[in-house]
Amino acid sequence: MVRIFNQYVSLKLVLLGGVEALLTFLALLCGAKLRFLGEPSEFAQYTALPGFGLQTGVFVLLFQICFYCCDLYDAAVAGNSGRQAVALVESVGAGFLILGLTYYIFPVLLIGRGVLFISTLLLAGFVALSCAVLDRACAAAFVERAAILGTGELAGKVALEMHRRKDLAIELAGFVDGGVDTGGTGAGREFCGYPVLGGASELERVAAEWQISRIIVAIEDRRGQLPVANLVKLRVQGVRIEDAHAAVAALTGRVWLDTVRPSWFVFSDGFHRSKANQTAKRAIDLALGILGFALTAPAMLALAAAIRLDSKGPAIYRQTRVGLAGRHFDLLKFRSMRADAEALGGAQWAAEDDPRITRVGRFLRKYRLDELPQFLNVIRGEMSFVGPRPERPVFVEQLRRAISYYDERHSVRPGITGWAQVQYRYGANVEDAARKLEYDLFYLKNMSPLFDLAIVLKTVRIVVAGGGR
Repeated sequence: MVRIFNQYVSLKLVLLGGVEALLTFLALLCGAKLRFLGEPSEFAQYTALPGFGLQTGVFVLLFQICFYCCDLYDAAVAGNSGRQAVALVESVGAGFLILGLTYYIFPVLLIGRGVLFISTLLLAGFVALSCAVLDRACAAAFVERAAILGTGELAGKVALEMHRRKDLAIELAGFVDGGVDTGGTGAGREFCGYPVLGGASELERVAAEWQISRIIVAIEDRRGQLPVANLVKLRVQGVRIEDAHAAVAALTGRVWLDTVRPSWFVFSDGFHRSKANQTAKRAIDLALGILGFALTAPAMLALAAAIRLDSKGPAIYRQTRVGLAGRHFDLLKFRSMRADAEALGGAQWAAEDDPRITRVGRFLRKYRLDELPQFLNVIRGEMSFVGPRPERPVFVEQLRRAISYYDERHSVRPGITGWAQVQYRYGANVEDAARKLEYDLFYLKNMSPLFDLAIVLKTVRIVVAGGGR
């Protein structure tokens, strides 16, 4: 496994993405070669730069986007040959159709019907073969063995999350009793379904005997209990030593508030706010906001008309939200509920299958089209493209009393989309808000332009699939 944005990602999926980008290029090249077989001068003319380079870039990019949006790079799909085959057929079919539409709009990008047909067939075969080969190669060569130091509640949580992430090809050998004075008395028993391999004083023996390459330290109270000397020796020998809180964050993509301590925020890596990054983020937000508003303006006019025809009330809904540094602003949305949705009960949590949602509103929420007017919030500097979703003042007052560190999410501009939005369901209570805060804190710790891009791509995949809530 590898880390991307401080989150564990399957090495197989990373390799799959890189290999398939190369195979997409090779499929196009081989398709052109077969189309002009026996005609070397025609082939040379066809593949001349820069024209062929631009056509190749569009071909590869569109198919990679289709592979991603059709879940070919999803961990659950990658581990199931049947679902992988379905995703491959869907992505190749979608790519073929989208390329046809692209060529109709931009004829200069056309690679020719014969080359397109041959290349698409070759691509399907190449990708199917690469998936099968990588499945076997990764299962044989990239399995990593780990042990957890500790046998308490925190250690159990780490084991549970490792068990859930089977896509990482990491094998949990078992636990080591925490504490410098436990000796080998713990060996022979089980904890959370895994064997206890020995005590902390036997750490070196356990690592050598079980070929451990990673040790996750999950001892709640480390004062006088941490086998520092043994851990130092193993670290020097090349064994990775990792803190349980960092491991859980990397496994789940969120900061676990029920286990983390204030010192973790103070001393852990991340939470960088350089002036250059903030300036670049604002410049990108402004450019994308203007571009997004210009491109979606016709669609927004049509949606506004549909909303007015479907139910009484204004098409655009203004709602006070809490933004950067706790400042209030008017968030703009297409109205997806009845105009009198809060006439009697006041402010209420929005929930899945909310009876107050209109027919058009249900469609808007499914594809997240109700958020389109927020391009104006981005242009005005009240919001960012990516960041924690802004909440209403009445709920903020309630949540900051109930949830530790809740106000930390107001240290950056709120976003149209965010890490919590693409990772978690629609929040409808305090418990959901706490879970989404855990994802927001993970984003704040690891925020960067590349992480923002990854969130935007995941948002696009959700919108295309109609997975909005």
